[in-house]
Amino acid sequence: MRRAAAQRGGGGGGSADEKSPFGRLTAEEFYARHGVVNSSSTFVNPRGLRIFTQRWVPAGGDAPLLGAIAVVHGFTGESSWTVQLTAVHFAKAGFAVAAVDHQGHGFSEGLQGHIPDIVPVLEDCEAAFAPFRADYPPPLPCFLYGESLGGAIALLLHLRDKERWRDGAVLNGAMCGVELPLLVVHGGEDTVCDPGCAEELHRRAGSKDKTLRVYPGMWHQLVGEPEENVDKVFGDVLDWLKSHAAAAAAARGEGQQ
Repeated sequence: MRRAAAQRGGGGGGSADEKSPFGRLTAEEFYARHGVVNSSSTFVNPRGLRIFTQRWVPAGGDAPLLGAIAVVHGFTGESSWTVQLTAVHFAKAGFAVAAVDHQGHGFSEGLQGHIPDIVPVLEDCEAAFAPFRADYPPPLPCFLYGESLGGAIALLLHLRDKERWRDGAVLNGAMCGVELPLLVVHGGEDTVCDPGCAEELHRRAGSKDKTLRVYPGMWHQLVGEPEENVDKVFGDVLDWLKSHAAAAAAARGEGQQ
């Protein structure tokens, strides 16, 4: 049985529930309460399928962004809709965030939940994230964040273009050739993806900068844990992102001198 979604959003109808990440608020009310601006768009891929994308950025734009994060969701029931709370959490912390619905998922066209070949999915992600990166170019650091199958897709995106995706990746529930800074977070009681596989990934990754955090007692969907567990996991994730964003920005600044 899947655990109930974490109740985030400060009460007063603003907490997520099993029907909506917005609780009893409208989307506009929810984003306004959290100080985040959401936008969406579509594009038609080479296979003639219309692909849906979303972005989340801090409202106001007064403070400089810490970085950009490309979020990759998991399989079947997952989509950019199911990573709403994660994206808002990152945007509130000072990051620009983008996500794309894979073919057959969410608001994208295609046979529901059907991915016969991963390569077209990678190409859709690249097509969705290219304009996002163009809008938030270097020296602003850019990270990959993948949940479940999205963790594997994030690694494949890095392997296809190591220069574009060099600042770091966070793999939630996710080797040779992987060289970017890496944070792997995994529930110790995950019965969907064996925690031992996360340990093997961490061991085999060629990254010099790599961190593995396995959380005892937690399940596959870490964002669906009780609130205190979610706060722990995403506190660790944000600490890692902020420290690596600062390091990447500093390194680029030194290289331009």
